[in-house]
Amino acid sequence: MHNPVPVADKLRSDAPPRIDGARLLDRLDRLAEIGAGENGGVTRMGFSEADREARAHVARQAVEAGLTAAVDAGGNLLIRRPGGHHGSGRPPVLVGSHLDTVANGGRLDGAYGVIAALEVLQTLHEAGAETDHETIAVAFANEEGSLFPQPFWGSMVFAGRLDALPSEPEDYSGKPLREALARAGGDLSRLASATWAPGSLTAYLELHVEQGPVLERLDRTIGVVDSITGRTQLSVQVHGRAGHAGTTPMEGRRDPLVVAARLVDAVQALAREEKLCRVATVGRLDVRPNSPNTIPDLVRLDVDLRDSDPARLRAAERTVRETLATLARAGNVRVSVDAGVRTAPVQTDPAIRDAIAASATELGYAQLTLPSGAGHDAQIVADIGPVGMIFVPSVDGVSHVPAERTAPDDLVAGAEVLLRTVLKL
Repeated sequence: MHNPVPVADKLRSDAPPRIDGARLLDRLDRLAEIGAGENGGVTRMGFSEADREARAHVARQAVEAGLTAAVDAGGNLLIRRPGGHHGSGRPPVLVGSHLDTVANGGRLDGAYGVIAALEVLQTLHEAGAETDHETIAVAFANEEGSLFPQPFWGSMVFAGRLDALPSEPEDYSGKPLREALARAGGDLSRLASATWAPGSLTAYLELHVEQGPVLERLDRTIGVVDSITGRTQLSVQVHGRAGHAGTTPMEGRRDPLVVAARLVDAVQALAREEKLCRVATVGRLDVRPNSPNTIPDLVRLDVDLRDSDPARLRAAERTVRETLATLARAGNVRVSVDAGVRTAPVQTDPAIRDAIAASATELGYAQLTLPSGAGHDAQIVADIGPVGMIFVPSVDGVSHVPAERTAPDDLVAGAEVLLRTVLKL
């Protein structure tokens, strides 16, 4: 890892300011302790107690660094430099990601981008750097949708996609979001106050671990993201009839779990054999009453479809719905399907990509242009301004699991490229 440049040296030198690498890594370690599990995983599901603790922790660090921190009505944490430090009147540059995780997830997904954004602001503030635009760090609320099934909640509020959000959202157990959002500092009745108009950003930059094996395999330090995959998430409910597992004859049973199991297999085949979309997953099943000696009466499951082509996504969704209807008739069960998430594929801004690539070259980091197979807040924020994404390698290409890891030098490198790109813009 490079030696951090002391603040005094930054102020004496004409060279651009540099990230304090040791501070960045320490902050990541301390944040990972919030929601930590015994196996090394992290659980900070959006709007949970651990998520609130993490957001408060980052806000305190910002204030201690001489910055300001506030929460908007959508629950997004916004960090600014006091006094602006910009003069042209250009719209702000936004940098950040999210702090929430999946259940038993990794320590870097989302969190790395937020901590790096905080480091960028603190570095600019310590150096007294003047920029043509205000730079704002953001931690978007509930990106994952792990507890409350409204992924990209914060960025959708930010981008004004309020019509796509339920009026009274609930978590998977039926608890309302309204109270949880209020505890996080938001206000469900005032979401419109948190929206930004199209054209109100110079750029949005998101630094993220790759979550795949490409950069590591090709020995590249920096990924310049050219596109972000589209995603359709379907919430499926299969209603059958409960009964005793020992006394109910096989003939005439209305078992929703059998239908759900066949749908899981069909979703796998959708991408693997039929090639209707790039990937397709059933990652969550909720069986009621979930008793070993009872035929279920209800199964809820989520179908996740991803592809870079909107037409292929629509075809895949249509096939899922048709398959489910056929299975429901055969199993004599009732089904419902709701589209919880539809995010279109997004191309990143060419000028921002060039700025990222130039920054990596100036800093001596090998780079690669590649697409993102995962969804990110950036594809929502693209509604209101140009977006760019920077990737750093993931060890063994794994993410959303306790083994998620990136080499410390690569983490510092990504933050350096983020800072240099902000200055270039």
